Amino acid sequence: MRKIILLLFITLIGSSQLNAQNWDINTVETINRWDVHGLSRGLSHSGIILPIGVPTAMGIYALIKKDQPLLKDAVYIGTTVIEALGVTYGLKYAFDRQRPYEKYPGKLNPINPEDSPSFPSGHTAAAFSLATSLSITYPKWYVIAPSAVWACGVGFARMNQGVHYPSDVLTGAAIGVGCAFANVYINRWLNKILFK
Repeated sequence: MRKIILLLFITLIGSSQLNAQNWDINTVETINRWDVHGLSRGLSHSGIILPIGVPTAMGIYALIKKDQPLLKDAVYIGTTVIEALGVTYGLKYAFDRQRPYEKYPGKLNPINPEDSPSFPSGHTAAAFSLATSLSITYPKWYVIAPSAVWACGVGFARMNQGVHYPSDVLTGAAIGVGCAFANVYINRWLNKILFK
C-alpha cells in the first residue's frame, strides 16, 4: 500500500509540473522583478545558516549545562532538518529539474546562480523543518508566528532570486513540515537509544 501511495505522489508531482509550467514561470518571473534582492539574499542565506545553527547551539548549550530535556529538543530539531534536507536532495537528483533561469534565460535575472537541480527547494525545506519543529517543541505564539513568517520569507527569497519555481518552494515547504511531524514519532525511538 505504501508503494502505491508513493507512486501516486510521484505521479501527481510529475503531472502537476507539466500542467503548471506556465503558472510556475509566470509567477517566478513576476516575483524576480521585485527589487528586494538584498533582503532576499539575507533571507536565502539564513535558510541554511539558522536550520544548522539553531539546533547546534541548543545542543552545545544543553551539553554544557547538562540539560537533558534541551538536548532531546536539539536532537529532535536537528534530525528533522537533516531528514528534510536528505529527502529534498534525493528528490532533486531524481527529478533533475532545470533552474528557472537556466530553462528561461531571457526571462529571469538570477541573483545567486546555483549548480544543483531546482525541484524541490532545499532552503525552503530546511526553513520549514526548523520552523515547524520549533513550533511543535515550543508551542507559543511568539515562537510560531516569527518562525512561520521567516520560513515563508525564505521561500519567497528563493523565487525573488530567480533560482526556484513556486512549485519547488511549495514542495520544499511540504517536505519540511512533513519531516517535522514524522520526526516526532521517529525521535521517540531515537531517544530510547540515545538517552535510555
